[in-house]
Amino acid sequence: MFANRSSNWMLSLKKAGYWFWLLPVALVPLSYHLAQGSAHADAWAFLLPIVVFGIIPVLDALLGRAPANPEERQQVPQLEGQLYYRVLTLACLPVLLGLLGWGGWILANNSLWSWVGQLGWTLSVGVVMGAIGITVAHELVHKDPAIEQAAGGILLAAVCYGGFKVEHVRGHHVHVSTPECASSARFGQSLYGFLPHAYKHNFLNAWKLEAERLKRKGLPAFSLHNELIWWYALSGLFLVGFSLAFGWLGAAYFLAQSFVAVTLLEIVNYLEHYGLHRRKLDNGRYERTTPSHSWNSNFLLTNLFLFHLQRHSDHHAYAKRRYQVLRHHESSPQLPNGYAGMIVLALLPPLWRAVMDPRVRAYYAGEEHQLSQNQLAP
Repeated sequence: MFANRSSNWMLSLKKAGYWFWLLPVALVPLSYHLAQGSAHADAWAFLLPIVVFGIIPVLDALLGRAPANPEERQQVPQLEGQLYYRVLTLACLPVLLGLLGWGGWILANNSLWSWVGQLGWTLSVGVVMGAIGITVAHELVHKDPAIEQAAGGILLAAVCYGGFKVEHVRGHHVHVSTPECASSARFGQSLYGFLPHAYKHNFLNAWKLEAERLKRKGLPAFSLHNELIWWYALSGLFLVGFSLAFGWLGAAYFLAQSFVAVTLLEIVNYLEHYGLHRRKLDNGRYERTTPSHSWNSNFLLTNLFLFHLQRHSDHHAYAKRRYQVLRHHESSPQLPNGYAGMIVLALLPPLWRAVMDPRVRAYYAGEEHQLSQNQLAP
């Protein structure tokens, strides 16, 4: 539907369309409103995940891809210089923190749902905090201005994953698509084999990287100079605040939505690099990261919701580029649907492998030896 639209036309559409991130946020209070007086209140609590993982993949397929890229010489500098796009991401911080707090208050102060509905409510908030909150945090922690760094860190602290701020930039982007990267899924590795290692390694590696940074400066790892201590202390304050305000239920809600958000992030990591790898050179080092080392997904709707996160190939090749100027690379490996649909697929390993393994093999056609034991899952 949008494949043949001009770059100018698509840029105008996207400029307004990036505000679509508010729609999943709005689905949370909408689900609460619809549950009022309903005989199926528990079911309404699951409205958001049903829409995101049931309806959005269908809409992605119907609306299709939007491959137009901004023109490099004039449009890219103009877009990167516009404050509008930075304000748009920074606006997510107060809105999402407000949703998080309001969600805890609703959970603790009404008897609308059984435990099933409470689970659906917490899952819904966690999906928003993961899909929108961590996506925006990811955009912000890659940027240099202090306000963006701080906002990204706060959003990550709100889901107890402050380590992502360190590990993603200094770890994942250095080792992406190599066996050293726990966020890069190997060919044949199931999601359920990937997740436990990703949780553990990414947490520990963040501390290792921060300790190494401080050691180079002659500073101890356990000191106020360690930024992870501050981010996890902030997470602790969130937990204390929810506990004091809403009791044990508030504490459980905060921790559970954090787990959902972090799990959603790691599932996205799984699908973004599955089976792709950088070749090891004769000197023992890996080849430079290029757009061929990340799966690309150019489906318009989810790209608007996720601030072009799905143009992941360009992001890894040029990590400092802002979301509004990320480019589509036709030569990159392409996912068959947007992230929402691919997440559902990843949850079903036999179906995932039936769809994705042939794509990996086709991408390395003529170089099948690259899919060596070094990349295969144990």
